[in-house]
Amino acid sequence: MRHGKKWDVIVVGGGPAGFTAGIFAARRGLSVLLLEKKRDPLRKLRITGKGRCNLTNNCTDAEFFENILRGDKFLRSAETGFGPAEIMAFFEELGVPLKTERGRRVFPVSDKASDISEALLRAASSSGVTVRQGEVREVLVENSFVCGVRTSDGDFSADAVVLATGGLSYPGTGSDGDGLRMAAAAGHTVDPCSPSLVPLVCSEAWIPRAEGLSLRNVTLTAKRQKKTLFSEQGEMLFTSDGISGPLALSLSAYLSGQDLGDIRCAIDLKPALDAETLDRRILRDFSEGKNRFFRNSLDALLPGSLIPVIVELSGIDPDKKINQISAAERRRLAELIKHLPVTVCGTRGYAEAVVTAGGVSTREIDPRTMASKLVKGLYFAGEIIDADGLTGGYNLTIAFATGHAAGIHILGEKE
Repeated sequence: MRHGKKWDVIVVGGGPAGFTAGIFAARRGLSVLLLEKKRDPLRKLRITGKGRCNLTNNCTDAEFFENILRGDKFLRSAETGFGPAEIMAFFEELGVPLKTERGRRVFPVSDKASDISEALLRAASSSGVTVRQGEVREVLVENSFVCGVRTSDGDFSADAVVLATGGLSYPGTGSDGDGLRMAAAAGHTVDPCSPSLVPLVCSEAWIPRAEGLSLRNVTLTAKRQKKTLFSEQGEMLFTSDGISGPLALSLSAYLSGQDLGDIRCAIDLKPALDAETLDRRILRDFSEGKNRFFRNSLDALLPGSLIPVIVELSGIDPDKKINQISAAERRRLAELIKHLPVTVCGTRGYAEAVVTAGGVSTREIDPRTMASKLVKGLYFAGEIIDADGLTGGYNLTIAFATGHAAGIHILGEKE
């Protein structure tokens, strides 16, 4: 069945990139149909930032690109046209007051992600975007020109199609890779995908004993042989099978798609203390209870749930009196506290990944307009593109910026 009306633009995917593309295209007078296969569009947006929605980062252009891991050159034009300042102004014009928190992260003052999603829904409605539930299965192409989409209940005709279906992360929200398959079917290269900003799985047997322990002001480092791949100070936590929290998620972005076999990771539990200062601190703590057993002597230095782990890994007899611990044993303890090894052997997968690394190759997309270089009338926006960054609002900035670029340039000859 072919639905009667021919649209100027069909946007496939009801996430932030799709809505932004649709809104800005409709504001130019184009007829826009947005198709989202789930009943509730913008579902993934409403769960970001623990339900608070870290919608962008209040940073300079230079700071933004320092936090982009893949696609930084490709994103230059889109971010310049609709970067953090423009995104913040856009939502405040839509009636959503914003605030900037630690790390320059931007949130709605209400701390409700629903305020952001409702603002986009209102803007789409007032701009004339028609939003419908529909599962798109194929982009229809004739002689290298887009002519519409095929859905589960028939075909829709259009002069342009925007694929804004997301990647593979949080598949329950609709990002299950269907857009990547459609892009490939239209002739585009899809760069290898992997989960990013995702909890890491570690092989140490002691990890479950520390489950639930949250660490602050620690440094997590990853090296391949002598080369440091990642080293940052911040917060992290232990899970039943590995590590999570901001540091672990950031590390996962650097490890995405890499062979983990020769990567060595370590946690510095006391980054403010060098080895000599830490040794003096341990000596001082020991001097305050000379007759205590070693297993009972680290209360002032380490979190309770980590003490038995450190005691065991140190190789020091837990029942040894601390006044009998040698200088060599003390140095070994200090070394362990400064370099607690964790062996990353995998990730928790797309179901828990904030974003997908990989996607439609940026080599085949015009960086100014988001138009396909292969198929006339086909555009891309958001996570489907092989461009991603660290936590802190950078990935949503990519979504809004690329959506805006597509929206203001779609069918430019009609202006």
